Amino acid sequence: MIGIGKKWANNLFKQYSQYDNELSEALSHVIGSYPGNLQLYKLAMRHTSVAKENENGIKESNERLEYLGDAVLGMIVAEYLFCKFPYKSEGFLTEIRSRIVNRESLNGVSKKIGLSNLVEYDNSSRNSIKPKSLFGDTLEALIGAVFLDKGYKHCKRFVIRKLLTPNYDIDEIVTNNPNYKSKIIEWAQKESRDLKFEIIGIEEVNHLKKFTAQVILEEEPLGRGYGLSKKKAEQDAAQKSLDLLKIE
Repeated sequence: MIGIGKKWANNLFKQYSQYDNELSEALSHVIGSYPGNLQLYKLAMRHTSVAKENENGIKESNERLEYLGDAVLGMIVAEYLFCKFPYKSEGFLTEIRSRIVNRESLNGVSKKIGLSNLVEYDNSSRNSIKPKSLFGDTLEALIGAVFLDKGYKHCKRFVIRKLLTPNYDIDEIVTNNPNYKSKIIEWAQKESRDLKFEIIGIEEVNHLKKFTAQVILEEEPLGRGYGLSKKKAEQDAAQKSLDLLKIE
């Protein structure tokens, strides 16, 4: 006897194309239930390089969902850490949250749950698209889609049970919590080297500012970093500079 859920899924599948059926099935394993509004999820999987023009002449991609998902993810992780560490300072909570939701981390989680096989983007531009941006952005867009489709409670459950708990060791993150900017500044002071940070670029996309930071060592450019805030861009630049200098 086929259960009600299976019957509903089978009836739903009859209304979809083969691609829609396959996407719906794949997403059900990722988010823990079948999509209600599949169009939201299809949009979440559409990178700006393959944006499609709607009836109003506006090219649609996952950028707006990415914006929403970034905010929702930040809220869920902030609430989770607030409850887990009731006596920790705002600075501590902010630092741990930033390590969880940074682009490199989200990129890894995105690939681990299989979004790299679902996202649509222009293959001819493969070399010009940074994987960490592509897959991390797609994960945030998916979170935005789940939030709109299922509501905050379901989205929170998805983030904690499917993304946070299986993929992050919070205690390890707390124990190994490097501040890359402070670390490279301390190194430069110890070695009597002239080091500074510069914001060399600000790009505005859909009312979001993306910053580019550059580490300058002895008047020579070193690591370059990117982020949605000056602080994140500088941390990224500092981490890359430490790697270039082979400082652990």
